[in-house]
Amino acid sequence: MNPELPKALVSRNPVAWLGLFGPGAVIASLTIGAGELIFSSRGGAIFGYRLLGYFALVLLFKWVLVYGIARQMVLTGIHPFERWIRLGEPRGWLTLLFLGLGVLSFPIWVAFHAGTTGGLLASLTGTSHWFRGSGHYAWGLLLLGIVLWLISKGGYERLEKLQISVVILMLASVLVSLFLLHPDWTAILKGALFPQPLTYPEWVSMSPEFVGRPVWVEVVTYVGIIGGSGYDYLAYGAYLREKGWGASDARDTIETLPEGDSRRALLRRWLRAPMVDCTLSFLAVLLFSGVFVACGAMLLAPKHELPSGSNLLSLQASFVGDSFSWMRPLYFFGAFLTMFGTLYGTVEVAPAILREMARALRWNLDGARRIAVRWCGGGGVLVLCASILKAWFGSSSGSTSAAPGLVLLLTPANLFTGVMACGIVCLSNVWTELRFIPRDFRARPLFIVLSLIGGVMFLLIGLKAYWDHGQWDAMVLLGSTILLGCGGAKLRSKLTVAKE
Repeated sequence: MNPELPKALVSRNPVAWLGLFGPGAVIASLTIGAGELIFSSRGGAIFGYRLLGYFALVLLFKWVLVYGIARQMVLTGIHPFERWIRLGEPRGWLTLLFLGLGVLSFPIWVAFHAGTTGGLLASLTGTSHWFRGSGHYAWGLLLLGIVLWLISKGGYERLEKLQISVVILMLASVLVSLFLLHPDWTAILKGALFPQPLTYPEWVSMSPEFVGRPVWVEVVTYVGIIGGSGYDYLAYGAYLREKGWGASDARDTIETLPEGDSRRALLRRWLRAPMVDCTLSFLAVLLFSGVFVACGAMLLAPKHELPSGSNLLSLQASFVGDSFSWMRPLYFFGAFLTMFGTLYGTVEVAPAILREMARALRWNLDGARRIAVRWCGGGGVLVLCASILKAWFGSSSGSTSAAPGLVLLLTPANLFTGVMACGIVCLSNVWTELRFIPRDFRARPLFIVLSLIGGVMFLLIGLKAYWDHGQWDAMVLLGSTILLGCGGAKLRSKLTVAKE
């Protein structure tokens, strides 16, 4: 543990605490691209201000989730993946389950972000019709190649700084536009404080994309994306280890230090760092969500326009264009950099996840970063190529005239990574607090109760959405994946015994 507390940590000036904003900024940047630019706008256009209360509630529970992980890392230096090794038999089954589902899901997420960013370029260049309506996927392939090249060269730092600046300018312009549009502030406040029933308006229910798509599935897609996914949060724990906050270096931990040791008090002070970091991150996400929900309700819904298909980013230009036409290029530039950064960050999350899994399973993976990047990048390329081929041959046979929708591509993976995974992590945080954290350092009862409520909520709505999305097929797939995780853990256990 670093004996020297950062100046921002010991300062009583709240402004100085901004210096603690670090890993949380990474998490915020991962969600602002897809979550706020796309799905907040889409949700606002469909459900209006009624959605704001649900978003606020979801972000509260996700904040509880992330801070619960941070508490573990700061106090004990033990990542949830490592804790889960002791969670039932066969040992390591839950960690291996997350490994298997991550292997399947990450390429889909990468393909989604690449295709979405490609859709913006296809719209700007008028090439959406390429490859029988899958030009956005072709652009996505090019962008994914650039991202993988940048990751190999390590040349993204300057681009990231530029992206943050442009995103701030874009948010400022959208806020100005929102105020000039004179929204119904009473309706916004009512929607934020009092969640109301959600139903499709008639013009949405008549759209081919929404035929047979239950409201639950649509809303749970937002729940999984707004604020980030379970894997993003598990990567947050790995980032704290890299920052060296508290006991995350696993030398002096709350479990090993004797009572009365001054370093125990130091660990308690360290808890302020992730508290500030997480809070600033989710406040930023909430602000973005509120603005884009309101703009979607005011500008897209009256026109019966909806971010969907391959056109997920272009319509939002009206948020700034209707008031300041000269800001439209700034919007497109900012949206591109934001989504490009989200794509880059998604690929970068995978090595952090694999590194912590290897640590928990006692695997020697010196090339973990290379393996994770190649799998996510290569898998994303395969998904994009398969989507182009499906559009090409489907169109030639007359069965379809467009590439498969990006949202439909994302939904199955998102139901686990963004929803059910959050429930599992929330409940495991409670288990860790009650079993491993000393009583005098344990979280307050309210925090534990919120973690329990959030865990059960995420699990139930995830299961409900699975059923509505694919019924028994989806349940069989989920059950089979769990059995594979248990089988992998059993095999690992036997191989470990054989070696010993």
